[in-house]
Amino acid sequence: MPPLGSTPVYFGNFLVTSQVFHKTAHSFALVNIKPLLPGHVLVSPLRTARRLSDLDHAEITDLFLTVQQVGKMVERVYGASSLNIAIQDGPAAGQSVPHLHTHIIPRQSADLDEQGGSDAIYGLLEGEDGDVGRHLWENSRKRPKFPAVDDSTRKPRTEPEMAEEAQKLALEMTRQHL
Repeated sequence: MPPLGSTPVYFGNFLVTSQVFHKTAHSFALVNIKPLLPGHVLVSPLRTARRLSDLDHAEITDLFLTVQQVGKMVERVYGASSLNIAIQDGPAAGQSVPHLHTHIIPRQSADLDEQGGSDAIYGLLEGEDGDVGRHLWENSRKRPKFPAVDDSTRKPRTEPEMAEEAQKLALEMTRQHL
């Protein structure tokens, strides 16, 4: 496998190479442009497949083994006691980028109590806060930016901020004890 950053990585139409912190034969993990909670990352197949059913056996096996490995790491690094692992499999399920991706969200007890409790994460994923595609378009030079409608405490991160976190998490992946 080539070193991270040596070949371009695309998430749908978006070049995300600097956000990638882990690559396998068929998958990659990247930091999220606008994490719902600290440590919220994505795992996606290298091939741009829209739906889970589009993956072949090797890709789906690699994807879920990568989700497991990355999940262990973010749980350790972010001091979480649990994880939300979610796939929005198609546009009607809330998928905003036409490239299959798995959300891994580290969780702590009572982390969303002020927003209605643990299950509030599902509303966040389905709402504008979880719209990864919209946030990527807003940061892209391919389309003009529109006024943000999100709350003032959660802003999309810059490329350097995401690259810095990706480098940190890449180092943590090498420390992983499986």
